[in-house]
Amino acid sequence: MPGMRPDLSGVDPLTVNLTHRVCVGDLLTRSAAHYGDRIALVDGELELSYAEIEARANALARGLAERGYQRGDAVGMQLQNSWQFVATFFALAKIGVVAMPLNLLLSPSDIAYQLDDSGVRAVITEDVFLGVMGPAIAAAGAHQLTEVIVTGTAPADVVGVPAIAYDSLFSDDRSVVEVIVEDRDILHCLYTSGTTSRPKGVVTSHVAVQIALLGSALGLGLRPDTQPAVQPIALPLFHVTALDALLLPSLAVGATVVLLRGFDPAAVAKVFSERAVTHLTMLPMMWGALLQQPELADGDTDSLVTGLYAMAPMPAELLAALRARFPGAAFILGSGQTETTPASELQWSGHQGVKDNSWGPATVSTDVAIMGGDGELLPVGAEGEIVYRTPQLMEGYWNNRDANTEAFAHGWFHGGDIGYLDDEAVVWFTDRAKDVIKSGGENVSSVEVERVLLGHDAVAEVAVVGLPDDHWGEAVSAFVVVTGDVDGETIQAWARDRLAGFKAPKTVTVVEALPKTATGKIQKNVVRQQA
Repeated sequence: MPGMRPDLSGVDPLTVNLTHRVCVGDLLTRSAAHYGDRIALVDGELELSYAEIEARANALARGLAERGYQRGDAVGMQLQNSWQFVATFFALAKIGVVAMPLNLLLSPSDIAYQLDDSGVRAVITEDVFLGVMGPAIAAAGAHQLTEVIVTGTAPADVVGVPAIAYDSLFSDDRSVVEVIVEDRDILHCLYTSGTTSRPKGVVTSHVAVQIALLGSALGLGLRPDTQPAVQPIALPLFHVTALDALLLPSLAVGATVVLLRGFDPAAVAKVFSERAVTHLTMLPMMWGALLQQPELADGDTDSLVTGLYAMAPMPAELLAALRARFPGAAFILGSGQTETTPASELQWSGHQGVKDNSWGPATVSTDVAIMGGDGELLPVGAEGEIVYRTPQLMEGYWNNRDANTEAFAHGWFHGGDIGYLDDEAVVWFTDRAKDVIKSGGENVSSVEVERVLLGHDAVAEVAVVGLPDDHWGEAVSAFVVVTGDVDGETIQAWARDRLAGFKAPKTVTVVEALPKTATGKIQKNVVRQQA
């Protein structure tokens, strides 16, 4: 082998692996050694220390290994935000089994597709989900399921596939499992939302996630200390943001994670009243709802260090209100996508009030550039596609050669976003490539129009899309959720005073609700289909 390399032929390969490797399963083992009896997880009335969740993960890993699960196998996870999700994820990581969290809002047909496409060996689910999982398994064609593992009450089988109780898997031996897991082995497979076509399976390695979680911890101001950070998680753990950018960084530094089954503003306010919350990530609409909670006392807000928001622009008025209510906190935007194991960009606290509408600079392990249509890299200020090189990037799309060829064209990863860099290497997002509206020969950023409309006092939510039009090619069309008695024409007239003529919405339609993903991201493809 060329180059300078040590001769390790006299060392057992397992020893070499254990002493050198990057395995996310080891994260929990290290944290248990460092933080021991410190509370790691709060799940309802249950509190688990780092030592206890590590012991449960080890016992489950051993139980799975005894049933023949081994490195390279894949297992689906249909679990809510719970200690079982966390223990299962780490158990799989410890033995090199790929975790495939399932979106809990998927239809049976969507689950069936993912079962077939991924070839998972088993699914770990809850008894409350069997009404969905059963039809999904029945509809799946080429799946390779050997068993369904069920928390709660387990039936004998699920549409002919043997079922066993989750609790029966735990070994009495709670010691650490020591098997070979390589750095570039796949940690998890997460399917994208599939806004324009069937979702793609994003497969990401142990080392990519490890690097990403360290970058997120640094950017969010999470660090080990004698007084642990406290982070409630209301976003679903099956989503990459909650899993890789919130849960794992928190557990790496000895934080206390409060698991919430979903977003309930009263429940979040209660956590503030009971615990000194230091870090919290939510969507802008969630932050707005939290401010309205009478249970949120002024004194409860003093502990917050970082308030992160994502997936949607923050109205300037709401951002100002949050900064006033949480005076000690930095409110920053985080950006990224499943493929880049977010966050790939994080605003700096020093840019507050100065570059609030930007995405912020790239995280410490990420290279970002702007690329033109011919693959050339563009200078500062020039608009083009935002592209990436980073060790936290996915390994690629599962079972999708054509998508990989397109995504890695010209030596960079193409995320499909349009924007530019300023002279401080701050990323300014213009729009998703597929959401740029071509109206009357001009390109219109749907995000820019949305940001203006959110400035109207009565507009709570908005989606701006381009709809086919004989005259304009695409007509700028806004769909808004409003508070109070206001009509679309009034909002449209208000927008015309604040936007260039070609950017102003040709129509503004008031709707009761906008279609969203499980994480609260507005589904513009569905908006277009329903228009």
